[in-house]
Amino acid sequence: MPVTELRSPLPPFTPETAAEKVQLAEDAWNTRDPEHVSRAYTPDSIWRNRDVFVRGRSEIVEFLTAKWERELDYALRKSLWGFRGNRMAVRFQYEWHDRDGQWWRSYGNELWEFDDAGLMSRREASINDLAIAEHERRIRGPRPVDERGVVIPIE
Repeated sequence: MPVTELRSPLPPFTPETAAEKVQLAEDAWNTRDPEHVSRAYTPDSIWRNRDVFVRGRSEIVEFLTAKWERELDYALRKSLWGFRGNRMAVRFQYEWHDRDGQWWRSYGNELWEFDDAGLMSRREASINDLAIAEHERRIRGPRPVDERGVVIPIE
């Protein structure tokens, strides 16, 4: 099958290209555009997100559409934890509120695997949610350029 889609940077990753890939993922997810986000994944990508299993781009779009209808004003930060070849470990935090106005900070870890074209073929995410007060928020919209590469605090 000929490669028709390339999503740079491509594996095998270097420290610089791995960090770039993570930032590109963060930027895409912060658009809250399911179609846009889905294009970073292979057509047959497999996900585990918490206790939900997703297969393929159409299910990714469906999953993300429902997610962002439920998780309002979603804003995300990702950090590279490690990488080797075509795989990465990423930690993340995002904040959002529900329809009742309760704010949440969701903490998680992801394992990513990419194909040769730089599309993600596998994503496994473990996520926990912590209720927070509005004044405890620290993630407000997409990451400003001057904050790129800044490590996410653990608490």
